[in-house]
Amino acid sequence: MAKKKRPGPSQAPAAEDYYDLKTKAVDDLVNADESNSPEVSEEELERYGARKKSGIPNWLKVCFIKFWFPAAVCYFFFWGLGGYVADMLDLMFVTAIVLGMVTDLLTNNAIRFFAPAECGNDGWMMFPKKRFITFFLNIFYAFLLMFLVFCIYTGINMALIAITGASEDTVFLGVEPILFGVFYLVCDLLLTAGKNFLAAHFRRP
Repeated sequence: MAKKKRPGPSQAPAAEDYYDLKTKAVDDLVNADESNSPEVSEEELERYGARKKSGIPNWLKVCFIKFWFPAAVCYFFFWGLGGYVADMLDLMFVTAIVLGMVTDLLTNNAIRFFAPAECGNDGWMMFPKKRFITFFLNIFYAFLLMFLVFCIYTGINMALIAITGASEDTVFLGVEPILFGVFYLVCDLLLTAGKNFLAAHFRRP
């Protein structure tokens, strides 16, 4: 049986045929910008984007995040350490530090992630820009919120004592995660709204 002849040097495909880089396509990719790029529909962006729109409003997602994390901290730390830390001030001090750390490391990052656009949820945060100093600022801010929440609980209990005529050491409304998270959320929203109002006022010409 006769052997097939191998193609000679003249018949071998050129090396550049294997490495045709399509220089025009490469140049188009390198020089692409907003002026020469084709328009892409919102449906196409949502199809390939990491953040697809859902039926849940953005404000509701943000409020749930700002409620859920403080409620979880109250459950795991205020309740969890309540049997080991006898002094209430010490317990509030530890809880406030944890709240500030959680706000900086978890809550704000989650709010940034769910933003409909870059910096789209900055108005929902007291310190929207992520910096080294914001870690400590969020801790101090958590102390302020913790104090306001404590004042709410104290005011409600004092009002109920005055209405019912009970003894001054009676506690009608104790601290529990859900209501704590609601009070913390309300105080946070009010202070953040005040900050946004003042910032908009001073930016006016």
